[in-house]
Formats: sequence, structure tokens, C-alpha cells
Amino acid sequence: MDKQARAEQARKHLDAKFAEDSVRALSDRPVRGWIRAVRDALGMSTRQLAARMGQSQPAVTQLEHSEVSGRAQLDSLRRAAAALDCDLVYALVPRQGLEETVRARARLLSERDLASVDRTMRLEDQALDGDQMEARINDYADRLVADGRLWDDDGS
Repeated sequence: MDKQARAEQARKHLDAKFAEDSVRALSDRPVRGWIRAVRDALGMSTRQLAARMGQSQPAVTQLEHSEVSGRAQLDSLRRAAAALDCDLVYALVPRQGLEETVRARARLLSERDLASVDRTMRLEDQALDGDQMEARINDYADRLVADGRLWDDDGS
């Protein structure tokens, strides 16, 4: 299996995982953060969590604040999770499917690259009709995906 086939297979596998409702639900972080939400649900005080983490109570309060502001470090979150008898789950969840991201990127680059060809052909009175141009765009997009050249530039 070549690199592009493996990448396509990986995209399909991850897209299926990301489509699960549980993943989407986890992306909605509680307003006061996960540490606070779990701690409160367990009926645990910051003092008690601090003792379980081997830290001071103000350090736990600061960790909860840094989680909410997006500045918490993964190792700190991991220690808090362990002290709360939880697992830390870290994931990058695509805003749209990975396959859709790849296809949109390929189409963007294809349209950009073929626009100059289309202008030249129009000047020479050899313009393609809409269906022909669409077929060229799709064919070129397929080649970009197959060649693995989607991310070689900024795409603008």
C-alpha cells in the first residue's frame, strides 16, 4: 500500500472516530473547566485535590484558572486527572471531516492553478464550457491528492 492510500485509509478511520457523538460532546468544555467540573461532581474541595496532587491549594486554584484560559500544560492536566481518578484525553478534532478537508484543499489549489490557464484560453478564444472546466478542475484535484502536493504552499 503506497503513502497516499495509507493516508486515505487513515482519514477514513479518523473521520469515523470524529463523527461519534461522544467526541463532539467532549469538545464543549464546561464553563469552569473540566478539572472544576469533575472535582465538584466528586464533592472534592481544592484543598483535597491539592493534597492528592502533592501541591498547595492556591496551585490547584491557579491550575483551574489556567485550564479555563487555555494556558494549562498537559503534564499539569495529566497530574490533576490522575488525582481525580480520570484519564486525560488529548485530541485534535477536525472542524469538518478529514476527507472533506483534503478535497476542499485540492479543489482550492486546482481552481487557483487552472484560473490562469482558463484566462489564457479565453484570450485565445479557446475557452472551455462550464462542464469541461469542472472536469479539468476535478481531474487536477485528484492528481494533487495522489501526488501528495496539497500542503506544499500556503494555498492562497
